[in-house]
Amino acid sequence: MNSEPYPIEKIIAGTSYLTMGMVGFVWLILGLFTKAKLRPFLQYHIFQSIFISLAFTVISLFLGWLSNLLSLIPIINKIVAQITFLINMPFLFGYSFLQTIIYTFVIYLAITSFMGKYTYIPWVSDIIDHNVGN
Repeated sequence: MNSEPYPIEKIIAGTSYLTMGMVGFVWLILGLFTKAKLRPFLQYHIFQSIFISLAFTVISLFLGWLSNLLSLIPIINKIVAQITFLINMPFLFGYSFLQTIIYTFVIYLAITSFMGKYTYIPWVSDIIDHNVGN
């Protein structure tokens, strides 16, 4: 958090969010091969984007598993089906309510990193800060 990030760092950080961590992961691999040390700004955003992507995947898998499990219970299966339908029905520009929230969040993270700022996400940023060592 000491110095202004370079423009390429802002671009890599922003696109890392937009690609759910893939650009950042590739940048980490390239840095490993070239033995380049990443600056704290780029480390923070790359690790945060990868962590958010993994957390989203784990939460999605768990909720899918839970939904399938609850759909086996006779009365609860209709409630689960209704909740699933309401969350996934088209809401804005053909995207569901859940997709709209997720895309808004990802775009917010990308824009703030393009601006060269550190975004704070409770619990997630604390873990990243502790491990990156800013």
